[in-house]
Amino acid sequence: MEIIAHGVGVRVDGHDVLVDARAEVRSGSALALAGPSGSGKTTLLNVLGLLTRPDTGRLTVDGTDATRWSDRRRLAFWRSRAAFVFQDYGLIDEESVLYNVGIARLTAFGAARRARPTVAAALSSVGLAGREGDRVSTLSGGEKQRVGLARAMFRQAEVIFADEPTASLDRANRELVTGLLLAEARRGAAVVIATHDERLMSACDAKVDLIPRTN
Repeated sequence: MEIIAHGVGVRVDGHDVLVDARAEVRSGSALALAGPSGSGKTTLLNVLGLLTRPDTGRLTVDGTDATRWSDRRRLAFWRSRAAFVFQDYGLIDEESVLYNVGIARLTAFGAARRARPTVAAALSSVGLAGREGDRVSTLSGGEKQRVGLARAMFRQAEVIFADEPTASLDRANRELVTGLLLAEARRGAAVVIATHDERLMSACDAKVDLIPRTN
């Protein structure tokens, strides 16, 4: 897995949010997108994750130009190769932890029973063993973030995109989440992290520093 942003730019309501941004991430490595608020970290993360199409520049996935991939092709990429860990967790509060972690397979006929042991293993690895039946709305912020990570681990994604994964977490949870993301890189995943967390940045293999736009 190799994703490269070649001088990408994004404009929103006539304003440059990102200009000539360059980044690359490969399997087995973790890339930090750093910079103050307003510098475009999340925007670049979304470009690399094919959530946002750049207005200028080019994005390649494994050497193939993906800048203008169709919605259908992007959806196939998200389903089969990528996982996202969102700052707002991206979970369904009224569903169980089991459902949220294994949603891609638990909704398929006959898949639930086969998926349960793998979901349990993913939850155990993030310190949430035995919590499959808990409703997500009852969890703390740190627990929700770990459920999001368990979902990415359960999927064995080739690339993981994490947006401020340690924000608002206490020290113990920050260290746990950092360790889990780096473990995914060691497993062979490509990991992209937008973050303000200096310790997390320093633990990554590479860093892209972004600066706010003035226009």
